[in-house]
Amino acid sequence: MKSNQLKSRSLLIGAIILLITSISCKQVNKEKKDLESNISMAISDTLKWSERMALSIMKRHPEAYQIDDKTEPKWDYVHGLVLSAFQDLYSKTQNQIYYDYVKGYADILIDSTGTIATYKFSNLNIDMIEAGNILFELYNSTKDQKYLTAMQTLRKQLAEQPRTSEGGFWHKKVYPSQMWLDGLYMGEPFYTRYTVEFEAGNSLNDIAKQFELIQKHLLDKKTGLLYHGWDESKAMEWANQETGTSPNFWSRSLGWYAMALVDVLDYFPKDHPKQAELVAYLNQLASALAKFQDESGMWYQVTDQGGREGNYLESTGTSMFAYALAKGANKGYLPQEYNEIANKAFEGLTSELIVVADDGEITITQACAVAGLGGNPYRDGSYEYYVNERKKDNDPKATGPFILAALELNK
Repeated sequence: MKSNQLKSRSLLIGAIILLITSISCKQVNKEKKDLESNISMAISDTLKWSERMALSIMKRHPEAYQIDDKTEPKWDYVHGLVLSAFQDLYSKTQNQIYYDYVKGYADILIDSTGTIATYKFSNLNIDMIEAGNILFELYNSTKDQKYLTAMQTLRKQLAEQPRTSEGGFWHKKVYPSQMWLDGLYMGEPFYTRYTVEFEAGNSLNDIAKQFELIQKHLLDKKTGLLYHGWDESKAMEWANQETGTSPNFWSRSLGWYAMALVDVLDYFPKDHPKQAELVAYLNQLASALAKFQDESGMWYQVTDQGGREGNYLESTGTSMFAYALAKGANKGYLPQEYNEIANKAFEGLTSELIVVADDGEITITQACAVAGLGGNPYRDGSYEYYVNERKKDNDPKATGPFILAALELNK
């Protein structure tokens, strides 16, 4: 009798488990179909530009790891940049598809132990810190330990990142003694939020030091702009033998730096002695950028040489400036006039560099695909180098900042 009862109970439990599994699978499939349906239909021009761009990205890349036309998952800063914008969009709209898109990327790359696939600690590449910015919100909303473990790994990299003699982070292990403007965005927003949320702000002075060294070594006092890179050793062919700086001003590198300042200030306490210093750097840079804004509202690839043969109005730098200036004004770090400058930039982008397809999908054009210094083949930082690097429509370094700018400007 007892045997039959146990058998019946086992069958009942099995049936319940099957039912729950079936309901769960159906729910997952329904959510997936809803997402596919949402991004396959026409994108309405009544939506704000932020959502129009996000839905266009999802239409082109149904899985977030496919951003930048990747065919396999990769931990990369371009994904972190775009998906940080998606997190801000989710915060604004509460539309679950944006949250799920971000989480899908994190979950395909981070396993249950917190190990990040494709990430190589030994490379000591500061670019790889940036995607860690998406993990704070995922950890806060799920309390899944794997996200915290992944963040701890990235924090450990910062602890071991090689430095210049004055304490500035090298851009990568393979670029010894070099600080690039790009690196401030790649490392400092993550570093700032991490130390504030998990270390009682113990490293804020070290973060401020990174900006101080950039201002000390890369600022051109004549224009108010900052050079793309600096080599303390002056060993690189591109380095000025007196100053160590690279020879030109590249708008995207200045955009990375401007975004780094406004994003770090999100978590830098107002009563910290170095906070006002960072705000001053932002004001100095904003003032310089305003002088070089084209009448279209946009900025040129080589910032200070508009009108020179080969130079062009470039969408990644312009989008970054629009975001940083609008956010700076909205947060009270910059005078309100910079909101007007950001609006003019955004209007330039949408009127001249955005193409809208029949189904509403939007494309952003005139984006410099990539630029750097040194390496193989060698990149000399010359004017000719920057204006001849390839362009790519819908480059994530344009689409992500475009969403961020649209959100700040409520476009």
